[in-house]
Amino acid sequence: MQKMILVDQAKCTGCRLCELVCAVKNERVSNPARARIHIIKWDRDGFYLPMVCQQCEEAPCIAVCPVGALSIDEELNRVVVAYDKCIRCKLCVTACPFGSMGYDTIGKKVIKCEMCEGDPVCVRFCDPGAITYVDANTANLHKARSAGEKLQETLKKLSV
Repeated sequence: MQKMILVDQAKCTGCRLCELVCAVKNERVSNPARARIHIIKWDRDGFYLPMVCQQCEEAPCIAVCPVGALSIDEELNRVVVAYDKCIRCKLCVTACPFGSMGYDTIGKKVIKCEMCEGDPVCVRFCDPGAITYVDANTANLHKARSAGEKLQETLKKLSV
């Protein structure tokens, strides 16, 4: 059973605890800038969006890597970085359409969510439940239902 991280933007409070625990887990520092997940915030509107690697099947980051340092781990359905191969050209950072690949200027390496070996720490610490780790089929159903609800809201606005 393949699992994935699912984000429910409506539940995110913008607390950024996910960023903090991610940085501590992966880099052993309390510095959200070094996290593999980032909260995009529009404080004035009260809109917060957790951004995390989508673990693309046809990942642009893998396609552009000139040395093959990125690959898909089939067991956990995730894109992983082989740091011993990586030349730090940052093409993968530029290629990611979600902005989920990053570059740690302190550690001097590319960083991305690798789902904490199948036990994402961000999920465990997200009290509002904005970040969950679910079966891929469940995630697809949730996304389809959410899209249907948004379409229904839009159609209601148009008919008023």
